[in-house]
Amino acid sequence: MTQPDIRPLSGRTRASWIRLRTMILLRWFAIAGQLTAVTVAQWMFGLQLAFGLCYLVIGASIVGNLVAGFVFPQNKRLSERENLAMVLFDLLQLTALLGLTGGLHNPFALLLLAPVTISATALSLRSTLVLCATAIIAASVLAFWHLPLVTQSGDVLQLPGIFVFGHWIALLIAIIFTSAYSRRVTSEVHSMADALSATQMVLAREQKLSDLSGVVAAAAHELGTPLATIKLASTELLGDLEDRPDLAEDAALIRDQADRCRDILRDMGRSGKDDLHMQRAPLTAVIKEAAEPHLDRGKAVIFSDNPMVVGQGRTPTIPRRPEIIHGLRNLVQNAVDFADTTVWIETEWSPDTISVRIIDDGPGFPPQDLGRIGDPFLRRRSSSAADPARPAYEGMGLGLFIAKTFLERGGGRLRFANGSDSGWLRGLPPAGSGAVVEVVWPRALLDLGSDDAAMGENQHLIA
Repeated sequence: MTQPDIRPLSGRTRASWIRLRTMILLRWFAIAGQLTAVTVAQWMFGLQLAFGLCYLVIGASIVGNLVAGFVFPQNKRLSERENLAMVLFDLLQLTALLGLTGGLHNPFALLLLAPVTISATALSLRSTLVLCATAIIAASVLAFWHLPLVTQSGDVLQLPGIFVFGHWIALLIAIIFTSAYSRRVTSEVHSMADALSATQMVLAREQKLSDLSGVVAAAAHELGTPLATIKLASTELLGDLEDRPDLAEDAALIRDQADRCRDILRDMGRSGKDDLHMQRAPLTAVIKEAAEPHLDRGKAVIFSDNPMVVGQGRTPTIPRRPEIIHGLRNLVQNAVDFADTTVWIETEWSPDTISVRIIDDGPGFPPQDLGRIGDPFLRRRSSSAADPARPAYEGMGLGLFIAKTFLERGGGRLRFANGSDSGWLRGLPPAGSGAVVEVVWPRALLDLGSDDAAMGENQHLIA
């Protein structure tokens, strides 16, 4: 089941999620803090600042907020460029205010990190680089050009030169580190959110298909009785109308059409013939159902069963959950995509565990990526080996991520390896096999026990 339209969202797309109202509200908090700091510096500490210019700079921010609030609707979503302009304005306004109040001698110079952090978490990489470069230039300018902090007695409050230099270096490092750290963490969160969203979409689709199969099987079963009645009545009419060939022909047509409806419903409900309850099946049947869409793609798929303990020959009966079937299907698809000629699917069970091993004779996983396989948006193996017809989202590693998420949700543990270095596996195919994926479940968690009554064909009411 492919979803070719699932792609990770770009930074520009996410930047347009921010409302203008949010930015205006944050700016009002900043303006209140700036007014408080300037007023307290004057009345409590007696600092002789250029209050006219300070209030002018703060007033520019107030005017910008009022214009934005009255001109645009409150629910307006800002574009990438508009967000960059607003954050850049706040950064320059803060730089101007710090320049009027001591530059890097002012302890509030640390606030230069705020616009950079916002950009790293909400805007694109290019916008973040622009903000970082602007913040670094602003910190450098403030280190050399600023109005001094003067007390009422005429004393100048300033740090020793070496402390100013250290403060400047610390700001530069903080700007780079904070933006890189925030950007990395935010990207990881966004990638995981995108991948989980895609996983939920795939699971919902698989669940709908499974439900539809159950509805069709139930319809085929329930319609058996009225169709049998129609056939019986038409057959009796046919016998009674032997002397009326025109009416007998209509009765024969009704009987034939009832037979046709029976055959159509049997074909549509064939998934219900093998499993009466549509909710459980032998392990091997579930594995073959998962692999079925990839059996005719030009690669040999070999199935094998291996009870690990004498007396454990009964095949476990497991639930036919959509997440199990789709997870295994994605693993089989990955193996078939990259196999040269053959894929081996081995099932093993013991009193404690049930395991499925999928092996191909392709190039294997890149050794440097083995520890990251299953992460979303990680390209698998060599890009040259990928099938150009495959959906884009699977080329970004979502296929294995979805499979891993589905199977681990059901209690399974996945291990990825290459045939050349998978010493923890037994009974591998001939040397030179490529990638190896093993899924192991605790048997008590998956095995539903023997339930022969649940298996077998539906009892058809039409002979």
